[in-house]
Amino acid sequence: MSSPPLPHLALIGAGITSLTLSIRLSALAIPHTIYEQSASLTELGAGLGFGPNAVRALEYIDPRLVEIFNKTATFVGNPSHQGKELLVQEGKGVDERVWIEFLNGTKQGGGETLKPEFVITTGNGRGHAAVHRGQWLDVLGGLADKERIIFGKRVVDVVCLDGKMRIVFADGTEAGADGVVGCDGVKSKVREVLMGMLGEGRERGKCGYSGKYAYRCLVPWEKAVEAVGDDRAGVSSLWMGLNRHLLTFPVHRQSEQFLNLVAFVTDEDGQMWPQEAPASLTLPATKADALRDFEQAGFSGSVRRLLEMTKERMDKWGLYDVADRPLSKFYFGRIMVIGDAAHASTPHHGSGAGFCMEDISVLGALFEESIAHQSLTVETLEDVFAAFDCQRRERDQWLVNSSRRAADLYQWRIPDFLEPNSFEKMKADIEQRQEHCWGFNVEAAVREAKKHISERLTLHTQS
Repeated sequence: MSSPPLPHLALIGAGITSLTLSIRLSALAIPHTIYEQSASLTELGAGLGFGPNAVRALEYIDPRLVEIFNKTATFVGNPSHQGKELLVQEGKGVDERVWIEFLNGTKQGGGETLKPEFVITTGNGRGHAAVHRGQWLDVLGGLADKERIIFGKRVVDVVCLDGKMRIVFADGTEAGADGVVGCDGVKSKVREVLMGMLGEGRERGKCGYSGKYAYRCLVPWEKAVEAVGDDRAGVSSLWMGLNRHLLTFPVHRQSEQFLNLVAFVTDEDGQMWPQEAPASLTLPATKADALRDFEQAGFSGSVRRLLEMTKERMDKWGLYDVADRPLSKFYFGRIMVIGDAAHASTPHHGSGAGFCMEDISVLGALFEESIAHQSLTVETLEDVFAAFDCQRRERDQWLVNSSRRAADLYQWRIPDFLEPNSFEKMKADIEQRQEHCWGFNVEAAVREAKKHISERLTLHTQS
């Protein structure tokens, strides 16, 4: 008896999540087409963090990704240690890696001499590392089948017509598919369509303003070292203060070295950005804007010197997520969302990309097991999507909410952590939450996903 033909999927968006998923689908010989609204592969932002959970997920998705990652990522330590990990207590039998050193940004003193209030380590055998977003997208583009990508296709609607999913584009054309997977990021159109299908209204699918914005830029390495010293520039550092925090970490772009700088600000009036995401999440800003924001909050010393090393003009990003509008389901029928389209989050755990990789490892396992049962058909796609929702939604939505809280913790906005000498309490809280991010057991999740879909497919066959 021959196996049934595999369903054809439409992936909406050609970002990091979509291309990684495409690599996994191609390995399973699942036909698919990628629709991207831009004219080419583009990725906004600079540094992209990968924790231990992300690396384990990449290993499952495609071992080639880990091999390339280890060659291109910047691990904690001086950037000359590219591709290497720095032990916190080398030679003392302690297998821990630094994630971030937390400093009081309002203290006087140079970055080369200012001691951290506390240090968070990954503590489970693999460190946290960063890659340049554009460079990593190029890596994925080199491994994925680019012939599957159709550019210049902005989705305006998805409908189910005569048993077929129809994708409607802004240029007036349409395309058919057996199933649709929204990988279209924070401002996902597929998410809006999905919420409409669920009867909750498309407005419910729009992301909302988190109440914070950020200045982002890359500082040339020589200037960063001039500002805070080689050792401080070479380790991920978070400078805390009231209603503000600044994050710096080293990153490579091809053969060049930079310090990625992200300066986060609480919009106390909530008026800087609209509550629903505008067409662009960026606004033009200046060095003077950033300096004024941080000087008003009492930051000085190293933070001021770092900001003075930035360009005169930079971008200011509004931070949007789905914390106020969590999805009741990640799917309806044969349409689903994954990655940021499902759980758009602020970046304060450094785990958004890692959770996207977890998503792909689980969805790939569901497809793999369905094929092994010769049961991956148009009719069973809904079973796969439902199993994904069951396996991933609770954890993914935890990240959205916890990330918002983490920013308030770094910015001294949570009353329980404002008493004198509260840094140890703060450290314990962060450690617990980061371990929840990093401790994800990919192997156990894959086993559970396969067991889950096997049971669903058995029930499907019997019904």
